[in-house]
Amino acid sequence: MKNEQSGDPATHTRHMRERFEEMRGHLRKDIERVEEPQLRAMFETAAEVIGGLHKAFSDYEKKNETAWQKGND
Repeated sequence: MKNEQSGDPATHTRHMRERFEEMRGHLRKDIERVEEPQLRAMFETAAEVIGGLHKAFSDYEKKNETAWQKGND
């Protein structure tokens, strides 16, 4: 793995996507462990939001969204 202090954007986005996926998995597991419906709903919502962040970081890496392509400043 590249140095965490690298200036390479892909290093940082990949690291964050890994962290997002870890957190999302943890939330999904906890949905099954808790009984309070409001807490389950909050965990589900949080997992969905984090999934959106994961996708945004992935889109940035792939430059497959217009906003992430060079020359669109």
